[in-house]
Amino acid sequence: MKSILRSGKRRTAIARAIIKEGKGRILINGKPIEIIEPEIVRMKLMEPFYFIDEKTKQRIDIKVKVKGGGYMGQADAARTAIARALLAWIDSEELRVKYIEYDRHMIVGDPRRREPKHFGGPGARAKYTKSYR
Repeated sequence: MKSILRSGKRRTAIARAIIKEGKGRILINGKPIEIIEPEIVRMKLMEPFYFIDEKTKQRIDIKVKVKGGGYMGQADAARTAIARALLAWIDSEELRVKYIEYDRHMIVGDPRRREPKHFGGPGARAKYTKSYR
């Protein structure tokens, strides 16, 4: 039985997607994708499936495990992992082009990270104010 493992990252969130032959089930951390809340996260997770046909979608099972980060970072990481797994499963250059035209970050990671806090202020750039009166 053929199975493919792919990963995706976004900020501090890391997702691993396992794709294998099955009945069309998609599980994110053990929960079916249909009951993932909030809805904007569910819509983001469904984006990779808009470009594949329904027949292919019904023949595969995808399990995704995500950890770290917030819910939106986890959604982006899972979306990347799912898209990469589908690309490896289908092995189509046409699908790769569709993903890149729609949103390049579906298959290419986003390197932006949080800038660390510096001394002299509450954050990375802001400085503490001083009053002379």
